Amino acid sequence: MRYDSIDPQFFVRNREKLLKKLKPNSLVIIHAHDILPTNADGTLPLRQNNDLFYLTGIDQEETVIVFCPETPTKEDREILFVKETSEHMAVWEGDKLTKEQATGVSGIENVQWNDGFEAAFHRLAPQVDHIYLHTNEYARADITVETRNRRFIRQCQERYPLHRYERVALPLQELRMFKDEEEVKFLQKAVDITEAGFRRVLKFLKPGIGEWELEAEYLHEFVRNKSRGFAYSPIIGSGKNACVLHYLENKDICEDGEMVLMDVGAEYANWNADMTRTVPVNGKFTARQKDVYEAVLRVMLAANDILRPGSNPIDYQKAVIEIMEKELIGLGLIDAEEAKKQDDSKKLVKKYFMHGTSHHLGLDVHDVSPANAPFDVGQVFTIEPGIYIREENLGIRIENDFIIGETENIDMFAKFPTTVEEIEAAMAE
Repeated sequence: MRYDSIDPQFFVRNREKLLKKLKPNSLVIIHAHDILPTNADGTLPLRQNNDLFYLTGIDQEETVIVFCPETPTKEDREILFVKETSEHMAVWEGDKLTKEQATGVSGIENVQWNDGFEAAFHRLAPQVDHIYLHTNEYARADITVETRNRRFIRQCQERYPLHRYERVALPLQELRMFKDEEEVKFLQKAVDITEAGFRRVLKFLKPGIGEWELEAEYLHEFVRNKSRGFAYSPIIGSGKNACVLHYLENKDICEDGEMVLMDVGAEYANWNADMTRTVPVNGKFTARQKDVYEAVLRVMLAANDILRPGSNPIDYQKAVIEIMEKELIGLGLIDAEEAKKQDDSKKLVKKYFMHGTSHHLGLDVHDVSPANAPFDVGQVFTIEPGIYIREENLGIRIENDFIIGETENIDMFAKFPTTVEEIEAAMAE
């Protein structure tokens, strides 16, 4: 088995929490994602709808979850619809889940084949006042491609125009930003696999290596440790490429004297790690590289002290910007007197540090949460400050993943080489 088994009680707990947030006399329907086409008869691998996975653990196409908690028929209160296998499908694609297997994964007793969904939907919809439907409400979501859930919204509203429609995304955002102990276990596994890849690359890296070769080393180590691969498209940028925030080509040679920025993370059982390390190609920091690196590291450690329960993302980012301003002054990148004249836009700072410091992490790399929700115990965040000096072809970012704790945060990357001395020692092994 590729992944450790996930305790089905995790999904049972998630469903119980969601049901407590619903309005009375409601129906909830969430569909799996489509398998997307590429060219000719090609398709992309399924990447499951994370909200559906969070509630069921089912990682299979054409799955539907239906909740109707107040219906008098007990069997109809929770129904899982899955794709029925066939001999032809078994030969070409492999077996799909049996009903018994789907129950074992999800903890849902009433499992039906998905060709029975329409009849169940039209039986239950007239019994309820509210219908909760699914959309991707992430602030920066690309909604160009219509999803199966979006198509269903249109069909549902055409058939039942007088129902009260609700957003299931919002209560799920509120739930998913707090990580269950079962989730933390799988997130840590993804982090540990990422560590194995990073240590492998530190031993492999030398002048003349291609950025794509480093990508290949990470991928080999991730897959051999039962990951499906990268949690997101890897960024491996040497020299000037490290100053391009979303550099994805990974096509240049790592030259002697340069730094190489590696923003990569492993996936494990749909959970994701998110790491950035910037290291010297030849294994030794120059004095300037060390100064900039240690400035970024100080900002990351200071940000960890601020990322505490009760603070909120807007105030947190402002505080980190203030800390970064002092470091940029110390590096001679901005003038102290000019910095005093800045307005709240902090343009001088944002020339060198132009992105956010932290984001939620979980089933999505940029995991979901309500807008500007305050930080709290049990949430998992990245902390990833950076300094990008384009005129010096030098970009440095450091990123760890943290669990917000009661008295202090837990660094999930505690075993990683992080300081200048630790990185140089690991590269010298």
